[in-house]
Amino acid sequence: MIRFKAGAPRRGRTPTASRAATRSPRLRLPRRSSPSPAPDRPRGDRLRAVGVPTAWAAAALTYRLTCPLVRDDRIGSRLVNRAVLCALGTGMILHVRHGLLRELRQARRAARAAQAVPLRPPPPHVDGLAVAAIQLSADTSARVGGDLYEVVATDHGVRAVIGDVRGHGPHAARAAAAVLGCFREAAHDESELAGVLRRLERVMTRRARARRDAIRTAADDTPHAPGHDDPADEDFVTVLLLEILPDGATRALNCGHPWPHLLGRTGAVPLATADPLPPLGPFPLPPDLPVTPCAPLLPGTTVVLHTDGAEDARDADGRFFPLTRVLDEAARATPPTPQAVLRTVLAALQRHTDTPPQDDVALLVLTNERPAPPAVAAGRASEPATSHLAAGPRPPPRDTSASRTRPGS
Repeated sequence: MIRFKAGAPRRGRTPTASRAATRSPRLRLPRRSSPSPAPDRPRGDRLRAVGVPTAWAAAALTYRLTCPLVRDDRIGSRLVNRAVLCALGTGMILHVRHGLLRELRQARRAARAAQAVPLRPPPPHVDGLAVAAIQLSADTSARVGGDLYEVVATDHGVRAVIGDVRGHGPHAARAAAAVLGCFREAAHDESELAGVLRRLERVMTRRARARRDAIRTAADDTPHAPGHDDPADEDFVTVLLLEILPDGATRALNCGHPWPHLLGRTGAVPLATADPLPPLGPFPLPPDLPVTPCAPLLPGTTVVLHTDGAEDARDADGRFFPLTRVLDEAARATPPTPQAVLRTVLAALQRHTDTPPQDDVALLVLTNERPAPPAVAAGRASEPATSHLAAGPRPPPRDTSASRTRPGS
């Protein structure tokens, strides 16, 4: 965290400071954000925090020493004394409560701001694709989680990522930020999806090595401390990389993540059914990373990327959330825009669980709004209504019985 000292003199910029400001434009806050506090505001807050309780206490002591009713033993005077002291004590308690609530709100705003830095909202349109996304955190106090998503337009096509870091909370949010930062650079630099995935794997490997070194150093400093398991070996992230070419052709690399759903006029079908690779972290990736060709994203169709928190949400009876059925209903809506799909899924999820999410949930919806070529449009007009979702035979419905068990995370 970079802190700027309040009230620092501004006599000019040194060459080093000018170069640092030129190289780091991200440090500048946007104009629409709240203005920076005045230099004397922190001191005023401290004085207020100490002065108001002191004033209440001084008022109580002054009343106790100077008021003649205090020395009066009649029942009416005693009641007045008790009422006055009770009012003064209540004022002190309310002031302390107000200060604690203000600090809690500031901490939550800081947590939301920290989450918005790595997991910023995607633009509404990316190279002819309409985009909408949302993330719900299981950590309601900090509002940060381990789910991640991003979509960028590159010279190699539109590339999207969605992932789920093990666990939730600040630690998972830091891992998600590292993966997102690496993807945003690798998506433009690497010509193949396999190269992007290799870069993400190296990020997780470096994080695991750094945590093991930190744990080993802490164990050397306190040799008599009780033993504990090494959490660095348990860190992993499921990731799905999706590439959408200008003609609508799609291909993906999947590391332990649920396959997206393709929404069309006939409903929702999986984008692909191939076996995924293992998650990043516990095991190294195989030398060969074959890219999985998926069903095309033709004009007017929608693809929904999600994390397992949406599928594994349970109701009071232990039944899993019927995501495929809800997406079928959203696909038949007119028109199935990304915002409409998100509203349908979130409303159904809230009705199903009726409680805050027990796991992080992330949804990323992409709709192809590119105009169809004339030859393709003419060919589609003469085809049956179900031919534009040539994704193979539809798999059997998902088992949503309460006997299903989720792998440990």
